Amino acid sequence: MKVALLVLVLTTAVAFAETPAKTSTAEPAAEKVLLLSITIPAPRSEVWHAFATSEGLSTWLTPGAVVDLRAGGEWTAHYPNGKTGGGTILSFVPEKEIVISAMAPEQFPTVRAIHTRARFSFESRGDSTVVQLEQTGWRTGEEWDKAYEYLFAGNAQLLATLHHRFVNGPIDWAQVWGSPKK
Repeated sequence: MKVALLVLVLTTAVAFAETPAKTSTAEPAAEKVLLLSITIPAPRSEVWHAFATSEGLSTWLTPGAVVDLRAGGEWTAHYPNGKTGGGTILSFVPEKEIVISAMAPEQFPTVRAIHTRARFSFESRGDSTVVQLEQTGWRTGEEWDKAYEYLFAGNAQLLATLHHRFVNGPIDWAQVWGSPKK
């Protein structure tokens, strides 16, 4: 029996260009990239199903998640508290990658309106799958910096939850969120 080890590589490749004293949220941040990677103890086809279908996404991200797997389709988490996360699918290659125009949480209204680009790639490594997130399109300014920090931690948690789903099975949402109120 193999023991699954959580391998969460939290790397960030960030290169900052010199910026003037005043920066605008319209200015791209030169080469700023949020990069995260994790090894999931499951075959790529199973990890892809969990990531790229409504049924699969609902087993680990949130109940009622929606994936409309097509360019222009949604990849959205609808949380019980009324908040949403995710974005619009820009492109995908089955079992290899999905690219979304990612919307930031509501507390970052400028970043949420402009979006970043999140590319999730899936690579087989023996009986496991490496999932990598490369998020680009960052701009300059205080809100963008705070959103980057928040999403670095949040996306690391997202990948850790995906790993947890394959180690411990689908999440029991009634236990997590409580029984739905009638």
